[in-house]
Amino acid sequence: MELQQRLMGEIKEAMKAKAAERLGALRLILNALKEREINARGTDGAAGDELAVLAKMVKQRQESVKVYLEGGRPELAAKETAEIAVIEEFLPKQLGAAEVEAVVTAAIAEVGATSVKDMGRVMGVLKAKYTGQMDFGAVGALIKAKF
Repeated sequence: MELQQRLMGEIKEAMKAKAAERLGALRLILNALKEREINARGTDGAAGDELAVLAKMVKQRQESVKVYLEGGRPELAAKETAEIAVIEEFLPKQLGAAEVEAVVTAAIAEVGATSVKDMGRVMGVLKAKYTGQMDFGAVGALIKAKF
């Protein structure tokens, strides 16, 4: 809930500053969080963590940037990149390569993984602890390389 309050404050600031692009991105974030909250109703808890929602939004926009650049639409790629920057303001600091390596090794040891078949359990541990702090697509390849 405190993230939504922070977002509301940022939205007010963007409105005062007449920063239309930033305002649009902030509203997208708020809408995604409210949608998650609505989807969680009627279940025994949250349908997902707020950080997971933000991480998913970043990933979607990164994929869009790639598609737009391949399609020769740099103006749309720039818009998506700007949205990524705004979303990342609300995510925790990203882990560096050495830190990712260390937490992956620790997660493998924690679950006692011995083969690629245990990858799901390792990813579960990592997502529970480090959502929004690393690219899980790249982490998957790193885990496979360890076996």
